[in-house]
Amino acid sequence: MNTKPLVENVFWQKEKECMPKGELRALQLQKLRTLVARVYASVPAYTRAFDDAGVKPDDIKALDDIRRLPFTTKADLRENYPLGYLAIPRSEVVRFHGSSGSTGKPTFVAYSKSDMDNWVNLCARFLYAGGLRPGMTAQVAFGYGLFTGGFGLHQGIERVGAAVLPASSGNTARQLVLLQDLGADFLICTPSYALHLADGIQSGAIDRSSLNLKGMFLGSEPWTEAMRRRMEEGLGIYVENNYGLSEVQGPGISGECAFRNGMHVAEDHFIVECINPETLEPVEEGEEGELVFTTLNKEAFPLIRYRTRDISRLDNAACPCGRTSVRMSRITGRTDDMLIIRGVNVYPSQIEAALLAIQEASPHYMIEVSRPKSMDEVTVHVELKPNSMVDSISELNAIRDRIVAGIAGVTGLHMKVALEQPNTLERFEGKSKRVKDLRNLKD
Repeated sequence: MNTKPLVENVFWQKEKECMPKGELRALQLQKLRTLVARVYASVPAYTRAFDDAGVKPDDIKALDDIRRLPFTTKADLRENYPLGYLAIPRSEVVRFHGSSGSTGKPTFVAYSKSDMDNWVNLCARFLYAGGLRPGMTAQVAFGYGLFTGGFGLHQGIERVGAAVLPASSGNTARQLVLLQDLGADFLICTPSYALHLADGIQSGAIDRSSLNLKGMFLGSEPWTEAMRRRMEEGLGIYVENNYGLSEVQGPGISGECAFRNGMHVAEDHFIVECINPETLEPVEEGEEGELVFTTLNKEAFPLIRYRTRDISRLDNAACPCGRTSVRMSRITGRTDDMLIIRGVNVYPSQIEAALLAIQEASPHYMIEVSRPKSMDEVTVHVELKPNSMVDSISELNAIRDRIVAGIAGVTGLHMKVALEQPNTLERFEGKSKRVKDLRNLKD
């Protein structure tokens, strides 16, 4: 556990962030009982789900009774498309957001005026804790559209009192020019795009000394601690991790404090559980499992026990920062992007961690999975760093062997490694796509 703060240890809403545990649990129970009664009466999908589960609002007498309530899944949202979980009159909705719909119908969420105010304050919480201050400038390189990231963080920055540079996503050359010419203090984007921009800076495309950049706030996809260290050491900045989920709210569900011992969940707004995705039973504290969220304050689009598919760990131990909320670890993967290779569960982030431990390897990679006969085969395409290119075949083979051994050490599997020239693999301006699964897993 970190024992020294990495930035000033400050609070946006100290009374709420440092609420005594007893008071916090009592508040959660009161809000949960109110929520369950409200959605049972106003959301037909929940009325049916509760009746099917044989539970009534009056059955919720303690926080543990939340386990009696049914789960909500993305499939449920799609089956009740587009707004089957809306709990307020349409005339009271002030904002709609939604997922991209890349794996099916988009899933929409709605916000009331109160929902927006809560969301903005929760974004301000982690932004302020991570070093953003009034008078600074934050460059937002998230897309502005149905995706919750851009707009939610935009207004959180304004709530802190800082200036927003809404660069949106894409156009890397322009992003670098904006960073240089307008002197942004913080950059906000996905980890993979931050890495892409960092490469541009470190390659000499822009003079690092001409930038005012102090830090980055990264989220929206799994990434590793090794990636953070590489960016911080390479650029001389502070990089903060945070977590959000479009269906539950967007960014602001959790964020790091100055000690960076995990991300504090805003428990005055959410109940978080960690379950075994197979048995659906709670895991022991500290064990890895799937996160499940219940929204306590959402008026327009409340969700009960929403299965995120995100894999993490929870930690209730005291944090030296003074916040009392449970902390979640960084997301290590998703139950629905987990690869099963010859019976072994593998996440792309595990392979990334192995690559980042190899000095000559860059963090740019692509995992290709095939099944030419009856056995899965995995080839990891890895770019070498520009200064790591060698002429000797034996040197290349030695690098490849170390990468193979590193991956085997993390995953327990032998995978083929193909070393690629620098800047040859695809770059991603949004969420990265690290896996090409060429197997026919439906037959």
